[in-house]
Amino acid sequence: MCGGRGTRLDAPVEKPLYEIGGRPMVDRVLEGVRPAVGTTYAVVSPHTPETAAHVDAPTIETPGEGYVADLERALSTVEQPVLTVAADLPLLTGSIVAGVVDAHERGSLSVSVPADLKRDLGVSADTTVESESGELAPTGLNVVGDGPERRLVLADERLAVNVNRPGDARIAEELL
Repeated sequence: MCGGRGTRLDAPVEKPLYEIGGRPMVDRVLEGVRPAVGTTYAVVSPHTPETAAHVDAPTIETPGEGYVADLERALSTVEQPVLTVAADLPLLTGSIVAGVVDAHERGSLSVSVPADLKRDLGVSADTTVESESGELAPTGLNVVGDGPERRLVLADERLAVNVNRPGDARIAEELL
């Protein structure tokens, strides 16, 4: 998913093209995803024309009306189950993705991290949910399929760093 405006990052480039460690985040995410899945698509919008031109993957065009609307549009064009990943996870690795794919049994799998991990790292935690295991933050890594949804909680700092703000980018650089 690489079609958002990235306004909180306040960068001179489209958010997916923002560089961490000298490489665009979208390239890092694609590198982490490709070893564990078959076909990869970059879900782009009118807000990310440079990203659409940059990526070395087929694209799915969405209207850019927001994450949920764009996700729904993208899901209508591919067969499920499908792994979805936000382009702002520059520390994602193939082993993390493979572990999530292996953990998926059926239905949907939502991957979260403990919200305290994000706070301890000093990265933004814009969205959190309460669960029986405590306060959790979604990571932007999910498997969407037909059937019941399950939550996988991973206390992995590489999944806790979504680059939404300049401070998040600094922390991603440090952890890289």
